Amino acid sequence: MRSLALETIVARAEGRVGWLTLNRPEALNAWTVKLGEEALAALAAFEAEPEVRAVVITGTGRAFSAGADLKQGADGLLDVGRVLREVYNPLILRIRTMPKPVVAAVNGAAVGVGCSLALACDMAIASTDAYFLLAFVNVGLGLDGGASILLPALLGHARAFELAYLGERLPASRALEWGLVNEVVAPDQLLRRAGELAARLAAGPPGSLAAIKRAINAAVYERLADQLELEARLQQERVASRDFAEGLSAFAQKRPPRFTGA
Repeated sequence: MRSLALETIVARAEGRVGWLTLNRPEALNAWTVKLGEEALAALAAFEAEPEVRAVVITGTGRAFSAGADLKQGADGLLDVGRVLREVYNPLILRIRTMPKPVVAAVNGAAVGVGCSLALACDMAIASTDAYFLLAFVNVGLGLDGGASILLPALLGHARAFELAYLGERLPASRALEWGLVNEVVAPDQLLRRAGELAARLAAGPPGSLAAIKRAINAAVYERLADQLELEARLQQERVASRDFAEGLSAFAQKRPPRFTGA
């Protein structure tokens, strides 16, 4: 596979497995436009490389991804609809539609769009210290990254609303009980186990796996592109709200938000 000049992603191939590692550990792998663009480029390279037959997505350091980088403030999110349509949504779509299996190795916090990223993968293994958090509601936002369709597909109606409405952490052990992940292992075993699973998938019949993924997508995620567009439109409305400004202010000041519905 050709080398990629990347700043926020580490992309490498080991045998038939491509490894995509989010690499902003100082920011808990929080998403920026550059990170999204580079992750999309890495996935495109893995998809185009015949020798790579399965992909693992993980994070450097103590987090899988802390979600969107809110430290950039409201000004950096004013055009969130465009960013979702041009960068984040195409990334989620590529994970779901690329004919190769994609495994999430969730090594810590998977928050917001970082949680959506893990949910979008075909299979997921989490470390015992990992957790999933749809924190959008805590800052006055709606769902994005496809969470509005991925959650009900994986968990059903009631638990999807529970995670989205309450904005509370779901520990790895509970995520396993609920069927959000396939396996939970000790932190020092995570990458080895994810690599073993990916290698097993990579040794399987590529055409068969691609057909299985396509059929499941047609049954469960046929409206994914439409749902991503709806999320982008609704999220743009939320970013313009006073409640979002209050949510950001409360986040920065480490205090409970006081939402008014404005």
